[in-house]
Amino acid sequence: MSTTRHPSALHWLADADPDPDRCRRSWERTGLALLPAGRRWDVLHAPGPLGRPAAALLDRPGGGPVLADPADDTVGFLVPVGTADRWIGTGIRRSGDGIWIAVPHPDRTGRGPHWLIPPHRSGRLVDPAALELALHDTAVHLRCPRFPR
Repeated sequence: MSTTRHPSALHWLADADPDPDRCRRSWERTGLALLPAGRRWDVLHAPGPLGRPAAALLDRPGGGPVLADPADDTVGFLVPVGTADRWIGTGIRRSGDGIWIAVPHPDRTGRGPHWLIPPHRSGRLVDPAALELALHDTAVHLRCPRFPR
């Protein structure tokens, strides 16, 4: 896989693993690596019908990385460490310290887990307050689709 598009994002993600070289080898073999949440980021997982529109609202300069897992139709938002412990929200699964996440290579597209919004070389994460607003806005729109956003 090419590492030229997101070379720093690749290193930032791999450094979440206690053994970054193992992570890189896994990406080369399968396109996926298991990385620990709670070290550089936590992950908040939303059901796809809620998460995809919320991710679209967050897809702007300064936004953070967002994963899609078509197998279980979820969207994962990488948020600052500790957010999973504090998050209160119905239907949102939280992954923090002690949980390992299947993370695709930064350039991965197509089938299987992939990035809706790829990681940035700066390591910026999704702002939890912005995520909360995007999820709320999406939930309202899903309940009352005739009201414009």
